[in-house]
Amino acid sequence: MSETVTIETLSGDSGFSAYVARPAGDPRAAIVVIQEIFGVNAGIRRKCDRLAEDGYLAVAPDLFWRLEPGIELDPDVEPEFQQALEWMNKFDQDQGIRDIEATIHFIRQQEGVGQVGCVGYCLGGRLAYMTAARTDVNASVGYYGVGIDWLLREKHSIAHPLMLHIPTADGFVDKDTQKAMHEGLDDHPKVTLHDYEGLDHGFATEFGKRRDEDAAQLADKRTAEFFAEHLA
Repeated sequence: MSETVTIETLSGDSGFSAYVARPAGDPRAAIVVIQEIFGVNAGIRRKCDRLAEDGYLAVAPDLFWRLEPGIELDPDVEPEFQQALEWMNKFDQDQGIRDIEATIHFIRQQEGVGQVGCVGYCLGGRLAYMTAARTDVNASVGYYGVGIDWLLREKHSIAHPLMLHIPTADGFVDKDTQKAMHEGLDDHPKVTLHDYEGLDHGFATEFGKRRDEDAAQLADKRTAEFFAEHLA
């Protein structure tokens, strides 16, 4: 079952929408699904639905709501891809983390689910790292997160498990950035990195030409095992 709910901001002076997918029975835990630069589109909603099929309460907040509520874009349509880049440049990531934190609070307080993880893609992969460093989320997963090398100074704040999926031919994350991520995080007791040789950004998208089926299934299997272990 799915629905759209309204989540109150941390300041309590406004609210934003979120797509919620519910499992058939009591949830085993909850997972915040963090959007790409394309908004809470069909692909992100499908990620939520799949998690609900696995027994999780899945919640995807509309993080671009301060720019324009309800943005949904298709990465395979070039004008929409360019529009998404513009939204990303205008987006306040620090405020986005506060909205993710508000979503975590909503899940624990309104839904009554104490164990909360997060999984993010693209921009959301970066935000998943920031969520791990700045909130009390129980476990985090980031797919092809961008600019994480600039966030390594926050690694000492990561107190709960974090997994990052890194395609080695990512057009948005060059080799030097990947090297910095490994040098900065390989010895972190809470962080696990997985490389995917020769793959590009977006390989685990649900729909469209970016998907690589074998790699997507491998990464998602690793993610499922990770959440099963750390959100028990």
